[in-house]
Amino acid sequence: MMIKFTLNGQLVEVSSDPSRRLLDVLRQDFSLIGVKEGCGEGECGACSILFNHHVVNSCLLPLGNVMNQDIITIEGFKTTARYQAIEQAYIDAGAVQCGFCTPGMVMATESLLHLNPTPTDAEIRIALSGNLCRCTGYNMIVEAVKLASERGKGLW
Repeated sequence: MMIKFTLNGQLVEVSSDPSRRLLDVLRQDFSLIGVKEGCGEGECGACSILFNHHVVNSCLLPLGNVMNQDIITIEGFKTTARYQAIEQAYIDAGAVQCGFCTPGMVMATESLLHLNPTPTDAEIRIALSGNLCRCTGYNMIVEAVKLASERGKGLW
């Protein structure tokens, strides 16, 4: 079946089984390796993408569900000023260590700030709760989101 959707701002077509995981399509068909497979069960957030501006685990999303929808991966998002603000905040807060969870955390941050440009600590923790990090602990990541929110006023 031919599935058409917008990927990182470009209209694309994929001829594939509509029940195939979007994660596999992104990695195998489009070589977008910033989308990672961690758990494969929607628990870790390593495969997070933006689906119509909402953070979604691509390991749980069947390809057929993206027909005529907008998908943004970390590769597409990193070309934006919003990404630059988030990236610098993560660097300044020391919120990155091994980097495995970082793309998913960044996508969750973007989704949160898109919906709520000035979140509280509790709202940040809830928004990041679908992402697991085993290196930094979450306090530095929460600080990074707060920095991005403050520095990015007007971007969100």
